[in-house]
Amino acid sequence: QLELAESGGGLVQPGGTLRLSCVGSQFTFNSYAIGWFRQAPGKERETVSCISTGGFTTNYANSVKGRFTISRDTSKNTVDLQMNSLQPEDTGTYYCAASKTRRDCERGEMNYWGEGTLVTVSS
Repeated sequence: QLELAESGGGLVQPGGTLRLSCVGSQFTFNSYAIGWFRQAPGKERETVSCISTGGFTTNYANSVKGRFTISRDTSKNTVDLQMNSLQPEDTGTYYCAASKTRRDCERGEMNYWGEGTLVTVSS
């Protein structure tokens, strides 16, 4: 059983930055593709970004391209999401999740989920 824990959420003004981090509980963390997802109140969950097991392949939702960057550090069992130029529409609970492949991640077919961290973008 892989456990995931997110951190780094908070309140930020429009135009600000946040860095979210996802840490995995086991060494097997690095054998999974990792994705970041978000859900705003009253809206469906959406895929934000996915990264492959080796960290060489990534993809992003159109709404965050050029503003968000996903990266992973296999030595620390972490995957980070750097979020720049945040806007109120980025508000929501952000979840990290693990899947067998990046393709599965793109489809939202995840095997393990974290509890989420809240991001609020407001002036």
